[in-house]
Amino acid sequence: MIFKINKHSSNLYNILLELSRNLYFYKKAQLKDTFETRIYLMYIHFSTILIIFKRKKIKFPQVLYDDLFKNIENDLRELGFGDVAVNKKMKDLNKVFYDILLKLETKEEEFKINKKLILKYFTELNDKEAYYGFFEGYFINFYHFCFELHPENVIKDALKFKIL
Repeated sequence: MIFKINKHSSNLYNILLELSRNLYFYKKAQLKDTFETRIYLMYIHFSTILIIFKRKKIKFPQVLYDDLFKNIENDLRELGFGDVAVNKKMKDLNKVFYDILLKLETKEEEFKINKKLILKYFTELNDKEAYYGFFEGYFINFYHFCFELHPENVIKDALKFKIL
């Protein structure tokens, strides 16, 4: 065999994508259903999971992280972006991810979302306190739900999270 085929796991990606498609965000929190909105929601869910792993002092598997970004890159290619555009877009999306990851929570002892950060990426929530409240409540409850799960099950069981 001349070429080695790299199989990438899309389990984390698919779970985060499904979480980002939750109608709650588009009906209750009134977010715009765009590619960027879904990516940002995926990033917030993923960042929340990473925060949980950090607080539990468990190392998150690097391969899952790598596969997530490989899947996003593949999606951009499927959307018709060329090599140069994909590289630029991935660079921009990586900056957004790290901005969200590093600034998402405002308190160490409890999970509190950084409102200024959220309003930066979800401008439609500006001046709509009720919609922001739905958004914030979802992620605080998501954090608490996932925090109670066994670390081996956090990713697959995250889909079981339901907001009332």
